[in-house]
Amino acid sequence: MFNALMVEKDEESGKTSAGVQQIALDDLPDGDVTVAVEYSTVNYKDGLCIGPGGGLVRKYPHVPGIDFAGTVEASDNECYKPGDKVVLTGWRVGEVHWGGYAQKARVKAEWLVPLPDGLDTRAAMAVGTAGFTAMLAVMALEDHGLAPGQGPVLVTGAAGGVGSVATAILAGLGYEVAGVTGRPETADYLKSLGATQIVPREDINETVKRPLEAETWSGCVDAVGGDMLARVLGQMKYGASVSAVGLAGGAGLPATVIPFLLRGVNLLGIDSVMQPYDNRVRAWERIASDLPMDKLEAMIQPATLSDLPALGKDILKGQVKGRVVVDVNA
Repeated sequence: MFNALMVEKDEESGKTSAGVQQIALDDLPDGDVTVAVEYSTVNYKDGLCIGPGGGLVRKYPHVPGIDFAGTVEASDNECYKPGDKVVLTGWRVGEVHWGGYAQKARVKAEWLVPLPDGLDTRAAMAVGTAGFTAMLAVMALEDHGLAPGQGPVLVTGAAGGVGSVATAILAGLGYEVAGVTGRPETADYLKSLGATQIVPREDINETVKRPLEAETWSGCVDAVGGDMLARVLGQMKYGASVSAVGLAGGAGLPATVIPFLLRGVNLLGIDSVMQPYDNRVRAWERIASDLPMDKLEAMIQPATLSDLPALGKDILKGQVKGRVVVDVNA
């Protein structure tokens, strides 16, 4: 028997409840690799799955946790053997398939990635899905021509999980980083990650009638979407790109095509869930080499399985800063 955060739903009221329970190996879903989970983390999707479900959870009872890192305990696939260190993000694990909020998980081998040299399982979950997404966003900008020295790179939602890691990665690579935040108290935190400019959210959160403004940003990692993304598109330098990774400000995009037609701006969609294996490996290797570990440590908020019901509510309210690392064995 081992511990897991189990979410249950009352069929009559439709309300969900979450708590730590003991379950058995036979309770785990099908898969060819069983992992002894060491660490997980807390993402916005996790908050939905711990609470109301957000349409993500298909069947109850359910074990959330969209990412985890640990050690292979048993494997029916030749790609992995007991003792291998692995990390998992995406593939709708923690949503449709039981996830990482348990001391053991059983998944498909193709969903796993070997833990790269230079990272341990705790650091991997300090990175987590948010950091993995941030690296995919930075890689996409570089693939489209971004390089240090071209001017400031904007990071929206900079104090959140994706934004924090993106800020640290970009600063570590030598970029000038401007961080957007609606929480003035996070300014010192963002500067400690390497941001050289703090942009108050209200300065950039409203659309304007002009489709183009002064060319300001050489690139952007956008976790907000909505009105802010529409505004940012009109402020990008000629040929610059925006990596769109989130929709904290809404799924709508009240923009015009003018920035694309007159300035050659690129809007790059970043999906971390179904990312091909080779690009996953590339991203994790870049994380191991390019993310300053001292900056990563400064982002960490430790937690246990029993903390998750409260943390799930907090992240849905935008009240979680940096990266929560969940020790499932504590």
